Amino acid sequence: MPQITVDYTAPLERRAFVAALHPFVVKTVDTTLDACKTRFREVEEFLVGDGTAQDVIVHVEIALLPGRSDELKAQLAEGVLDLLPHYLWTTDGVRLSVEVRDLEPSYRKR
Repeated sequence: MPQITVDYTAPLERRAFVAALHPFVVKTVDTTLDACKTRFREVEEFLVGDGTAQDVIVHVEIALLPGRSDELKAQLAEGVLDLLPHYLWTTDGVRLSVEVRDLEPSYRKR
């Protein structure tokens, strides 16, 4: 915990983004650095609307153990949205989104 997934089609400086993201998450939700785990999934195809635009995306999902307030989750989401443009090669036509949610009760780790 936190479990972070980044789906992207935009050119993203992944390692540099994580180097900024993990400390921000630690500070915001009061966790430890080694608890943060991020995986990147490059999206092969992404369509918006009628599919004629050449839009690209970066969507970050952060799953946390339950107990954080909605206000804290919103603060985390806004902060991540603020970080993202610094790690993109371009922001033209890039759609950014962040979702912060609770892990399901069935979540287990070793």
